[in-house]
Amino acid sequence: MCTTSGDHDHDAEPAEQPQDDRALFSSLLEDSAEDLYEHAPCGYLSTLLDGQIAKINTTLLRWLGFERGEVVGKKQFSELLTVGGRLYHETHYAPLLRMQGEVSGIALELRAADGTRLPVLVTSTVKTGGDGQPLLIRTTIFDARDRRAYESELLRARQEAERERERLQRLATTLQRTLLPPTLANVPGLDVAAYYHIASADEVGGDFYDLFPLGSGTWGMFLGDVCGKGAAAAAITSLARYTLRAAAVYDPDPAAVLRNLNTVLNHEYNGQDPRYCTVIFGLLTPEGEQGGFRVTLASGGHPPALLMRSNGRAAFVPTPGGQLIGVLPDAHIATTTVHLDPGDTLLLHTDGLTEAHSALTGDRYGDEALLDFAQGLAPTSAPVALAAIRELLDTLGSGVDDDTAVLAISIPPPPSEEPQ
Repeated sequence: MCTTSGDHDHDAEPAEQPQDDRALFSSLLEDSAEDLYEHAPCGYLSTLLDGQIAKINTTLLRWLGFERGEVVGKKQFSELLTVGGRLYHETHYAPLLRMQGEVSGIALELRAADGTRLPVLVTSTVKTGGDGQPLLIRTTIFDARDRRAYESELLRARQEAERERERLQRLATTLQRTLLPPTLANVPGLDVAAYYHIASADEVGGDFYDLFPLGSGTWGMFLGDVCGKGAAAAAITSLARYTLRAAAVYDPDPAAVLRNLNTVLNHEYNGQDPRYCTVIFGLLTPEGEQGGFRVTLASGGHPPALLMRSNGRAAFVPTPGGQLIGVLPDAHIATTTVHLDPGDTLLLHTDGLTEAHSALTGDRYGDEALLDFAQGLAPTSAPVALAAIRELLDTLGSGVDDDTAVLAISIPPPPSEEPQ
């Protein structure tokens, strides 16, 4: 009997095991696919083809400090990026995604609701329908703060990097003074005006501009924006100014000038901490007995110039396809030529203006608003246009979170046509 009873006890134990397995399996089922999506250890978001966010998981919302209603249907993916990230997204990331259908492991920085930056690694794929047509874009985002911190520790451990950092710190005060707008050349037949709006007095900015004489009665002008802020950005700004002026003396062709700068930046800063900028360079050549100028513009990933005509019309001067200066060894430079007649005004600006947000609504100012603003000014002159831009920046107030540089040139109208 004891043996039989023991055998029964022995047989009963395995019968309980499947019940435990079923309980565990049932518990795992409760961890649904939706819950896994929402609380995954990485960020997920889906966007429409134009970049508008259609879905975002709780993990990414928590990292950025946004509410779902602030993002879904109201923001584009590029709006979550820092200024430098948006430039890279527009000129490189988005075009590659359209061509390849997938972009993997790209290092970018997201801007959280409180203004802090979150380094991330981003992978995107284009989802297509049964007919092969793209439907939406799925993006996976990995938090790279630990990786960034680890890399920073390695950099600090290197003696050369430490010496360089100390050198940049010692130069910060001097570089701040050199970044002040230079005295612009007096060009016969032109009115010239420039303005530099500093978003934060605590940081060294990277916007720059200049206008200077060249040989054979021509003049060069440029306006640009270096990625980032601080001493490192200031050093790039100083190098860019020097290189642009020297290159223009050697060969004033605008495309050649920007190619020269691209070579210098790509050679000097092609390691783990690449530095780049956007630049637009113009060659001014007087022409005709009526006092007109031919302006040849070359752009490396920079916002287009704005042309306000004497007839009251305003339009952007397109330079599509120009790539960031310093990123690629052989960047594409976009060029175009415009003719300025008496009463015309040409305005160059950095993206601190169009990337600004209204202090009241929080909406991005944008290119369309700037074009409408210019349409209301035309016809105008360089000094009047600059005064209006300064007033606009004051109106935007704290919404201008990046430095803004503006350079304008205009040809005075004939005395009989000057506004009374």
